[in-house]
Amino acid sequence: MKRLYIATVFLGAVLLGSGCKKFLDVNDNPNSPMDVGEKLILPPVEITVSTQVVGGFNGTNAAYWMQQLSQNQPSPGQETFKIFPVDVDNTWTFFIYPNILNNLRLMMNKARAAGHNEYMAIGKTLYAFNLAIATDLWGSVPNTDAMKLPEIIRPKYDSQESIYASLQTTLDSAIYFASQPKSAIAPGTDDLIFQGDMSKWKKFAYMLKARFYLRLTKAPGHTAAAQADLALAALANAFGDNSDNALVAYAGGAKKESPWFKNTEPGAGGVVMNKTFIDFLQGNNDPRLPIIATKDVDGGYTGRVPGATPVPDPDALSKVDSFYAADNASLYLATYSEALSIKAEATFYKSGAAAAQPIYQAAIKAHMDMLKVAAADAQAYINSRPALTATNALQQIIYEKYVAGFLSIETYNDWRRTGFPVLQLPQNMFGTGFPRRWPYPSNELLANPQPEQSATTADRVWWDTK
Repeated sequence: MKRLYIATVFLGAVLLGSGCKKFLDVNDNPNSPMDVGEKLILPPVEITVSTQVVGGFNGTNAAYWMQQLSQNQPSPGQETFKIFPVDVDNTWTFFIYPNILNNLRLMMNKARAAGHNEYMAIGKTLYAFNLAIATDLWGSVPNTDAMKLPEIIRPKYDSQESIYASLQTTLDSAIYFASQPKSAIAPGTDDLIFQGDMSKWKKFAYMLKARFYLRLTKAPGHTAAAQADLALAALANAFGDNSDNALVAYAGGAKKESPWFKNTEPGAGGVVMNKTFIDFLQGNNDPRLPIIATKDVDGGYTGRVPGATPVPDPDALSKVDSFYAADNASLYLATYSEALSIKAEATFYKSGAAAAQPIYQAAIKAHMDMLKVAAADAQAYINSRPALTATNALQQIIYEKYVAGFLSIETYNDWRRTGFPVLQLPQNMFGTGFPRRWPYPSNELLANPQPEQSATTADRVWWDTK
């Protein structure tokens, strides 16, 4: 896996201005190009996806709300649901739309014109990945009218239902392009996720198709059985083992750090483990605990009660350990363990708990292997878990997916969709309950007023039904 050297994300500002190029030709400066090729567009896009979106405010917010992490500081804060439109500006206004989606469109336009199939496949896969993040956070968002400046300066919002249909179409197109003959110019080390390996990009696209199909198990007009069929069909072509995991590796050292190293360093606000998560691992004698969390000053594992009065000595609490938070830790976009968890849940809907049991166990084993847990310890833990039944299967599958998805933004989506894991309201809570979505960004409220912006954080997105 190629080690990532973090670069300044500059393409958004440069490429957003390319639509005005015809007005600037008389002043073209060959030493400061306004137009760049696919090989220069892709790396900063992938950096932004990994560092600023999955490992950025979205990632930390999910970890706090889903009670994996806690902030050892006075309430209110992120973990007690204090979130305002200004808090989410960067994710929408700088990262997802301009630096990712707009630059991917520009990259794909170039790739289409040049016949560079691989960049089309990568662009479409990442486009679907990030558009899904946007619609899962906000519900209705711009899509068909988005990024068409100067023709459209106030893009309409597409419904989440229509966006979910477009995600599948986009991924089908990605799979088509990934299956085409190799192009004269193809990605290699500029692709920080799979180094240009189209077989792995195809598997990732199929994995995302399964993820998005299963998201709609309770969506209006959909059934769990039908979505399970679709997910299982996609998974037949998705990840086959941990070598297929979609991740970005970081080199470590100055300006090359993993985002979770930065998110959890002392200056980040006293980030510690949450009592909910620690108690779950301890209660199950989970051998992953010493790999995920550090010991407290007394040699045990202690999580913080969310929203409680800050602990004077932060060393009395456990913190995130090096596998996830070292400066050279990898950041995961999707894993084989998640694919197996999706398969276990879909199999349960179609064929019952007994059929799902070995797949559920394989999902646990895949994460244990990823963390390099000793085989005997992993098997002892798997043997200790209760057999799946009609009444406990969904809860058990999602709980294990919750552990394997430590620091993953997918935990928030699973919680909204299934109600698992069962979480306790934090102390000194800001608001009236767990938010079901993000508020629309303040910049968007000012620049592009739309009827959908009346939604509050208590309102559910389309697929999040009661």
